This record gives sequence, structure tokens and C-alpha cells, in this order.
Amino acid sequence: MFKNNKSKIKTNKGFTFVELIVGVAVFAFIIISVYNAYRGIFDVVYASRAKIEAISIINEQLEIVRNLPYSDVGILSGIPRGKLDHIQTINRDKYTYTVTTTVRNVDDPFDGTLGGSPNDLSPADFKLVEIDITCTDCRVNFPEMIVTTRVAPKNLETASTNGALFVKVFDANGNPVPDANVHIENNQVIPNIVIDDVTNASGLLQVVDAPPGVNAYEITVTKSGYSTDQTLVVSVGNPNPVKPHATVVLQQVTQISFVIDRLSTFNISSVDDVCSPVGSMDFSLSGSKLIGTPSLLKYSQNQSTNGNGLLTLANMEWDIYSFANIDALYDLVGINPISPVTIAPNSNQSVQLVVSPKNPRTLLVTVKDGLTGLPLSGVTARLENGGAVDVTKITGQGFMGQTDWSGGGGQATSTDPTMYLSSDGNIENSDPVGDIQLKNILGSYVLSGVITSSSFDTGSASNFQQLFWNPTAQPIQTGTPDIRVQIATNNDGATWNFAGPDGTAGTYYTVANQNINSINNGNRYLRYKILFDTAIDAFTPNISDISFTFTTLCTPPGQVSYQGLPSGDYMLHLSKAGYQSQDINVPLNTSWQSIEVTLVAS
Repeated sequence: MFKNNKSKIKTNKGFTFVELIVGVAVFAFIIISVYNAYRGIFDVVYASRAKIEAISIINEQLEIVRNLPYSDVGILSGIPRGKLDHIQTINRDKYTYTVTTTVRNVDDPFDGTLGGSPNDLSPADFKLVEIDITCTDCRVNFPEMIVTTRVAPKNLETASTNGALFVKVFDANGNPVPDANVHIENNQVIPNIVIDDVTNASGLLQVVDAPPGVNAYEITVTKSGYSTDQTLVVSVGNPNPVKPHATVVLQQVTQISFVIDRLSTFNISSVDDVCSPVGSMDFSLSGSKLIGTPSLLKYSQNQSTNGNGLLTLANMEWDIYSFANIDALYDLVGINPISPVTIAPNSNQSVQLVVSPKNPRTLLVTVKDGLTGLPLSGVTARLENGGAVDVTKITGQGFMGQTDWSGGGGQATSTDPTMYLSSDGNIENSDPVGDIQLKNILGSYVLSGVITSSSFDTGSASNFQQLFWNPTAQPIQTGTPDIRVQIATNNDGATWNFAGPDGTAGTYYTVANQNINSINNGNRYLRYKILFDTAIDAFTPNISDISFTFTTLCTPPGQVSYQGLPSGDYMLHLSKAGYQSQDINVPLNTSWQSIEVTLVAS
């Protein structure tokens, strides 16, 4: 009986908890897989349906174009003028489609071009119609569809009573900007002309057969993520605009250029001389670009850091910006990097404003090297007025670098400015003297080479700012990248881990005047490593000088400030070994003033 009961208990045993969990997981996996499979099938069906509807709409629009008289093939209020809407919203099958129609006059070169040889006095040879359709609320990712067609006149050409407007768009480096948005208005004709179009692959938009008019065409050029450039009307506030509205002349081509580029970000902080945040610091920020002569600036605004001493200015146009003090409680006693500050396209530029309480007049002096334009350290700056004031200060350590490598390798620390640590044997260091480049062997340059510097000693823990080298541009035949740089910093003078702009060993500084990654801050010693490459052995990149800027704690480079000054005239005596001394008269009559001085090597 005992054995039989034991056996019966075994046969009635159920699932364990672990078995139950595994079963549920398997079942859920199967259900999810089936669901995803069905969802994928439905996505394909929806995408196919949306595409079929879009094609149907495009065909309808093309039929409308084909059935219009040639003179009516154009955009309402556009050039050429016609009966077509530029933008339409069409609902089909619960989807909303946006249809953009663009019509352009085309000057076909087969019979010459307007202003060319031969000169085509009837440049509107045919019309190019472009239909662009998008769907913003489709359930699936709907690809943009673009269809073009040509429409030609049936009659013979006659001489044009209009002109042409060519809009050329470049970036900051002079490269064409394709797909830039161009908005054109002419309010001198009835009905008014309104054109919204984009530049082609060469950064060019050609408006052919445009009615003549003096300063009649208002043009605005931009692109998503880019700055804006535009023509401006003559007004009381701007009587001499740098770029007035465009003029179109009968049977002539008017070409006007615009420069736009990717927007950047300013990261501004206000601190005291021991790097503690100072909140709500007011200052003025001005660019250098003009919209009117002689001195109407495109950007000039008053700004303020927040309670934590921070300010982020997004969507800033590339430019050279100057800072000035307007705060009621604090004065600027240092700017790092030194003002004016250059911000490149598509970059993040950090600026540190060093401030001190007003007391009551302050003079900020910035000293630069006459050759490099970089902040100059170790300058003795004596300010005196013949009696009551006589103060001598030394500008902060500003930059270090190298301009000569002819002394050769084998030097661990930078005591001889003409030597370096090592190279791989493929670097020419003395021909020409003052440059380094790839070695030439039997009339051909080697394809790559590496050189590593001696270590530079900043004297104490430092904040590294920017890396510079010249020339900034290399022969196009060398390919890209042709110059790659990494730096290594430490506090022991022995541990050298080279890294690029993101702080890792896999990246390189490839553009001169680039910010040094903040991961290097707090270190004392620095080395650089330059990698040379060329795609063609008949050409070589070269470096004539390389340098870096840095600050020690919150002492900006190449600057000194004087506070507690009475008003009056002062003499500023500047001197440094190896440079020509300067004596400068400084009339001090406001609460805050700044001057910039350049010292030339003797």
C-alpha cells in the first residue's frame, strides 16, 4: 500500500514555476513574431497604396500642364507667369499629399545664350516643369517623388523685352551650395512676382525672362541649418546697404552672389579669477559683418549669462565677434580666447569671460605677437601717469609652438626650439629651413610620414584652448586628409597617450585653428604628433609652424588688467626680450576700456 500510494503521488505532479515561465516566454515570442510579420505585410500594402496614389496625382498634374496653352504654363505670381499653383495640398485615400510645382524658363545654348556669344535676345527657349510630391501623414516612410517634363512653344521666337537674374550661392569656403532656398519678390509690377525655388548642383538659380526694374528684386537665401543672406532696401536706417535689391536690365544678365553656411553655437561662461561662476553678467556682443556702410553691423546685441554664469547662443552665423563690458557691477578683466573671437561654420566655440567687481575704472590690455597674431605671454606691461599710478604686470602665458625643426630629433623636452623627439625617417626637416614635409627620394615624395615633438612645459596645470598650424590649406593634389595631428598631455612628463578632437586615439585634428578637447585640461606637459599623407608622389603637404594656446587656471593668455584707476592720461610701456618695445599713450575717461597692442620681433 505504501509503494502504491507513492507511485500515485508521482503521477499527479504538475508543472513547476520555472517550466511555466519558459512556456509563457515561448508563447509570447511566437505571438510577437506573428504580429511583426503581419505588420510588415500591412506596411508593404500601405506603402504600395500611397505610392500608387502619388503616381496618380503626378499624372493628373502632368495632364493639366500638357493641356494648358504654352503662355499659361507658369506659376501664379512667378516667372514665367501662368495659371499653376506653386504649392497644393491634395487629400487621397485618407492621406494628405503636398504637391510643389516649379516652372523655369530655360535658355538653351543651341542658339546662343543671353549675354553670351552669340547673344540670344530671346533666351526663354522652353519651359522645364518640375513636380515634387511628399506625404507627411502617411503611415509608412514615404520617399519624396520628383518628376520633370519639358514644354516647348509652337511659334517662332521673338526678341525678349525682359532680362535675366542669376542667383549664385556659396559657402564660407567659396564652395557652391546646392538646394539653397531662394525667395524672390518684385512688388514694382502688377501682379507682384513671388518666386520660391532652389539652387542647382552648382549653387545657381537662373531666372530667365524677368521683367526689368531698378532695385526691384528682393532676394532672400537660406537653407535648413544655414545662415541667411539677403538684399536690403534703401531706408533711413540703412541709407547705404551693402547689398541693395537687385536690378534687372533689358536683354542683360544680372548676377548676384550670396554667402551662407552652417550655423554654430557660442558657449559663454562668466567667472572670477579663481574660476568661480559669476551669474548675470551683462556684456555686448558684436560681429564684424556689415549690412550697411560705413558701420551698420549685421549682428550687435546685448547679452547676459544666467544665474550660474552660463549662456548658450545657438544658431550663430560664422563671423568674428567682439565682446565689450556693459555690466553695472562687474568689469571684464580677461577674455579667453582673446577678443575678437572667430567662430567657424558648424562649430561649437567656448568663451570664458573673467570678471571682477568694478573699482571704479578698469583698463584691459591685450598683447599679440606681430607674426602669428596669437596672444603673447611674458610681456612686461607698466602703466603709469607720472606719479599717482605706477603698476607693472606680466601678461599670462599665452602660446607655445615650433617654427623650426632643422636641429633634428632626439630631444625629449623642448629646450632647443629647433629640435624634436623623433620621426619615422620619412620627414624632411631642413629643406627648406623652417618647414617640415615628406621626404623626396629620387624626385618623388614618400606617401606618408610621422614626426613627434619634444614635450612643452606650460609651468603648471593648464586649460588648453586651440591648436594652430600654417599653412592652413595644402595642395589639392595631396588628397584628404593630408595633415593629421594628435596631441598628448600629462602631469608626469612621461605618460604620452596621443588623441584627437574627441579625446580618443582614433581621431585626428585635420583643420587648423581647432579647439583642443577639454579632456586635456588640468595637465602641464604637451606633445604633438603630425602625420603627413599625399595621394600623388609629385606633391607634399608641409607645415611651417604649429602652436597651441592655453591658460593657467582663469588667467587669460596675453592679457593684463588694471583696476582702481582715476581718470586721466596714462603711459603704457610694453617690453619683452626679442621684441621691439612700445610706449603708448592711453587716455582713460570711461569706467571700462580695452586696447589691443601688437609687438613685433626685433
